[in-house]
Amino acid sequence: MTDEEYPLWAKSEKNTFDRLTASLQAHKVRLNCCDWLVGACSRKREYSSRRLTVGSAPTLKYPSNVICNQKYNIFTFIPLVLYEQFKFFLNLYFLVVAISQFIPEVRIGYLYTYWGPLGFVLVVTMIREALDDFRRYRRDKEANSQIYKKLTAVGIKNILSSDIRVGDLLFVEKNQRVPADMVLLRTADRSGSIFIRTDQLDGETDWKLRLAVPYTQALAADKELFALNASLFAEKPQKDIHSFIGTFSKTNEEGLQSEDPLSLQNALWASTVVASSSALGIVIYTGREMRSVMNTSQPKSKVGQLDLEINTLTKVLFTSVVALSILMMSIKGFTGPWYRYLVRFILLFSYIIPISLRVNLDMGKAAYSWMIQQDDEIPGTVVRSTTIPEELGRIVYLLTDKTGTLTQNEMVFKKIHLGTVSFASDTMDEVMTHVRDTYAVQTSSSSSSTPTQPAAITSRVKRTVVTRVHEAVKAIALCHNVTPVYEDVNAVGSGPEADQLVGAKCTYQASSPDEVALVTWTENIGLALVKRDQSSMQLTTPTGSCLSFSVLHIFPFTSESKRMGIIVKDETTDEIIFYLKGADVVMTSVVQYNDWLEEECGNMAREGLRTLVIAKKVLSEDQYKLFSNVHHQAQVSVENRAARVQAAVESLERDMQLLCITGVEDKLQADVRPTLEVLRNAAIKVWMLTGDKMETATCIAKSSQLVSRSQAIHTFRPISTRTDAHLELNMFRRRNDCALVISGESLEVCLKYYEHEFMELVCQCPAVVCCRCTPTQKADIVRLLRTHTGKPTCAIGDGGNDVSMIQAANAGIGIVGKEGKQASLAADFSITQFSFIARLLLVHGRNSYKRSASLSQFVMHRGLIITAMQVVFCSVFYFASIQLFPSFLMVGYATVYTMFPVFSLVLDVDVKPEIALTYPELYKELTKGRSLSFKTFFIWVLISIYQGSIIMYGALLLFDAEFIHVVAITFSALILTELLMVALTIRTWHWLMALAELFSLIIYLLSLLVLPDYFDREFITTWNFIWKVTVITLVSCLPLYIVKYLRKKFSPPSYQKLS
Repeated sequence: MTDEEYPLWAKSEKNTFDRLTASLQAHKVRLNCCDWLVGACSRKREYSSRRLTVGSAPTLKYPSNVICNQKYNIFTFIPLVLYEQFKFFLNLYFLVVAISQFIPEVRIGYLYTYWGPLGFVLVVTMIREALDDFRRYRRDKEANSQIYKKLTAVGIKNILSSDIRVGDLLFVEKNQRVPADMVLLRTADRSGSIFIRTDQLDGETDWKLRLAVPYTQALAADKELFALNASLFAEKPQKDIHSFIGTFSKTNEEGLQSEDPLSLQNALWASTVVASSSALGIVIYTGREMRSVMNTSQPKSKVGQLDLEINTLTKVLFTSVVALSILMMSIKGFTGPWYRYLVRFILLFSYIIPISLRVNLDMGKAAYSWMIQQDDEIPGTVVRSTTIPEELGRIVYLLTDKTGTLTQNEMVFKKIHLGTVSFASDTMDEVMTHVRDTYAVQTSSSSSSTPTQPAAITSRVKRTVVTRVHEAVKAIALCHNVTPVYEDVNAVGSGPEADQLVGAKCTYQASSPDEVALVTWTENIGLALVKRDQSSMQLTTPTGSCLSFSVLHIFPFTSESKRMGIIVKDETTDEIIFYLKGADVVMTSVVQYNDWLEEECGNMAREGLRTLVIAKKVLSEDQYKLFSNVHHQAQVSVENRAARVQAAVESLERDMQLLCITGVEDKLQADVRPTLEVLRNAAIKVWMLTGDKMETATCIAKSSQLVSRSQAIHTFRPISTRTDAHLELNMFRRRNDCALVISGESLEVCLKYYEHEFMELVCQCPAVVCCRCTPTQKADIVRLLRTHTGKPTCAIGDGGNDVSMIQAANAGIGIVGKEGKQASLAADFSITQFSFIARLLLVHGRNSYKRSASLSQFVMHRGLIITAMQVVFCSVFYFASIQLFPSFLMVGYATVYTMFPVFSLVLDVDVKPEIALTYPELYKELTKGRSLSFKTFFIWVLISIYQGSIIMYGALLLFDAEFIHVVAITFSALILTELLMVALTIRTWHWLMALAELFSLIIYLLSLLVLPDYFDREFITTWNFIWKVTVITLVSCLPLYIVKYLRKKFSPPSYQKLS
C-alpha cells in the first residue's frame, strides 16, 4: 500500500513502525557486518553466458588475462610462511620456548641458544619459499609478456598477453601458445582447418583438428570482419574441456538472420599450441574464466606416514618433559615461586625434542630424491615431491592403469572377422589380393563402359567374400577422424591433388591411436588415405586411381556414446552412406540380427584384442535431407543441445548392416611380467583399474601375469539391485584365494549397499581387476582402500584420466607415455616405463624408509641423552634448575660436533640392490613399520637413559677439584659416545661416513684447545683427563657393542642371512 492508501488514523502508527523497523535493520547490519564481510570474501563466483558482437568491444566487464600463479605478495609473504611453519606442533613448541627466554626469571643461557636454530630453520624455509615464488613470478612474467597480433579496424597492432580482453580479434601463429579461450574464425588454410597440440591441457599427444566458422572463413579478407553484422553466443564458463556450446548469428543485407552452431571443433582453449598454419579467432574467455585456469587446482600437500609417526613420538616426548618437570617439582616441593621453577625445568629438558629433527629429515629426503634421479638403472626418473620418498618403502596396495601403463598404447592391427571368414596377421595378404582384384575389375570395366563402384553391386548378386572384404576395408578407410599430414609438401592446404601427394612422407594424426592403427592397416592393404579436409576425403586404390568422397557429417567418439559415425557421399555414384563403428555393447542393438557378433567379440577379447564393430547404412536423398534438417535444429539449440543432437543421430542408428569386427592389439610394456612377479613376491597387492571391457581386461591380467597361473578368477556378474549384490557377495565369500574381476557399475552397487562387507572381502584378494572404471571411480577406490585398511597405497598411470587416482594415493607415480605428460607432471614420481617401479620401491623405497627411521631415532637419541644427563645433574644438586653445559657448547653439540656423522646415516645401506631385487620377500617386513615404532623408540629411550646416567654419574664419581673439569669430562665423553653410536648404527660403511666421523672428531679436539673459557687447557692435556673420559666412554658404549655382536651371531636379521 502507498501512503495515500492508509487511513489518517493509521499513518502515525505506520511511521512509528517504519522507524522501529529501520532501527532494528541498522542494528542487525552492525551486528552482522563481520558475517557479511566473510560471506563476501568467500562467495562462490557466479559465471554467465555472453553474446559478443564481432569487431566491437563488449559493454560488460570481464576478468583480465593476467596470469598469476604466485602464492605470496610483498605483504602476505612473511605472515603466510610463518603460519605454514607454526601450524605444526614441533615448530610451535620451539617458538614458545624461544619466546620464553625474553622473560628474565625463566631464562636459561643465551638467547641465541634457542633463537639461533629456530631462526636458521625459518630463514632456510623463507629463502626456499621466496625462490620458488620468484620462479613462479618469472614464469608468469614471461607468459604475460608474450606478444600477439591484434586485428583492429585500423590495422594490426601488437598486444601483450596480459592486455588481451574479451572480444579481441587475435592472430595465433604456428607453434605459438593460445593465450586465451577463443572461437576460431579464420585460418590461413583455405579449407578452414588447423591442428592444435593439447598435451599441456589434457595430456594427449595426438594433434586435434579444429575448424573455422564457415561463414567467416569464406570472407575475402580479414578486415571484412568489421563490416559484418554478426554476433557470437558463448555458454557460461565451465571446467569441461571436452565440450562447448555456442552459436554464430549473422544478418544479411535483406535483414534475414541465420544461425550456425558452434562446438568444441570451433574452439581454441588457452594453453594449447597451434601446430599447423595460423589462426584468427575472437576471445570469449580470459583470466580465471578460461578452461585451463578453472581446471587448475593446487594439489594437497602429501604428508608421509613416517612424518605422522614422528609427530606422534614428538608429542610423547613433550608429555614426558612435562611429566618429568612435575616430578622434579614434586620432589623439590611446591614452595616459593614454584611455577617459575616448573617452567625452568621444562626449558632445561626441552632438548629432548631437538629442533634439528625436522631439518635433518628434510635434508635427508632431498638427498634420497637426488639419489633416485641419479640412478642409471632407472634413467629419466624425476622426483617431483621430495616430502614422501620413504613412503615408497611401505606400499601394500599398488593400483595401476592398463592402457599405456601395463601396455605400450601402441596399437597393431591383428584380426578382422566378417562373419563367415576371418583374417589374421598371417593371412592379410589374402585381404590385399581381394582388394586389388576388386579395383582391377573396376578399372577394366570403367575403361570400357560407365564407371561402376564395386560397393554398389546389386542385391540380386550373391555377396561373395571378395565383396565383403572390399566393403569392410572401404568402411575402415572412411569411418574415422584421421588426417594425413605431409612434411615434404609445402602448402598442403592450398590444394595439391591426391596424385601429387602419393610418395610424399606422410604421418597420420588422430585423437585415438586405434584409429591410426586402422588407417595404417588399410594403407598397407592398398586403400590409402591421401587427403582430408573439412568437407572431403580422398583415397588411392591399389591400381593408383583416386576415390573422392564428400564428408557431410561427422559424429565424434565420446565416452558416453562409445561410438563414432560419419556420413559420406561418393562423388562418382552420388551414393550417400552412413558408417558407424563402436564398442560391441552399443553396436549390438544398432545392427541387424546376427548370430556371431557377441561370440566373436568375446573370442577376440580373450585374445587380448581391442575390438570395434563396424556397420553401414545407405541413405536415400530424402532420408538424408530429413535428418540434416533435424540435426541442424538440434545443433543451434542452446538448451539440451547434446541430448537433442544424440537423439537426431540415433534416428539413423537403426537396422544397420554389420560389416566386420576388427581386433587391435595393445602390446605389453617391456618386462611387465617379471616386474609384476617381483611385486607379488614382495607381498604388494596389485589392482588394475581400467576403462576397457571386462574380457580384454581379464585377458591382459592373465597375459601380464597380474593373475598368476595357479590363481582362480572370480568374475563378478553384472548387478543392479541390493538383492543381486547380496547374492553375489555370498557366492564370492565362498571362494578362497582367488582374483576378482568386477565392472565399475557392479562396484558402485556393492559400495552403495555393502561397502564394509565388500571392502573386507576384496582386500583379501591377491589381485583385483576393475574394468569400465571412470576416472572418478579410480580415485574413489584409492580413497576407500586408504580409509578401510589404513595401509599405504601407490597409484601409477600415464594419462590425464589417471591424475585423480595418482593424487589420491599416498604415493603417485606417472609414466611419460603416448598419452602425454599430464600424469607425469601431476605425480609425485615420474618414470619412463612400468618395469622401473620394482627398483623404485624395493631398492630406493627401502633405503629411504630405513635411513629416515635410523636418522630420526638417532636425532631423538641425541636429545634424549643430554636430557638424561641434565636430569641426573639437577637431581644430584638438590633439584636446582641450573643448566649443565654452557649455551655455546649446546649449540655446538647439535651442529658442528655431531651433525655430519649423524646426517651421514642417509648413506647407510642394509641390503644391496641386487639382493633386494633377487629376494623381494624382504620388502614385506618393511610394510609392518617395525623400523620406527614405539618398541624401537622405547629401546632408544632406555639406551639414552643408560648412557646419560653412566656419563653423568661416572664424571661425578671421578669428580675433580674444579667444576669446569666435570664439564670437560662429561662433554668429551658425550661427544665420543655419539660418534661411537653412529659407528654402531651403520650397517655398510661409506667413505664419506668415515670422513664425517674423522672431521667431527678433529673439530672437537681443536675446540678443546681454542675455547679456554669452557675447557681448562692444562687439565685436558693430562693423563687424568684422558683416562677418565676413556673409561666413561667405554662403559657407556661397550655393552651395546657386545649386545649387537651377540644378536648378529645368534639372531641375525633376515637380510643379514642373505648377505
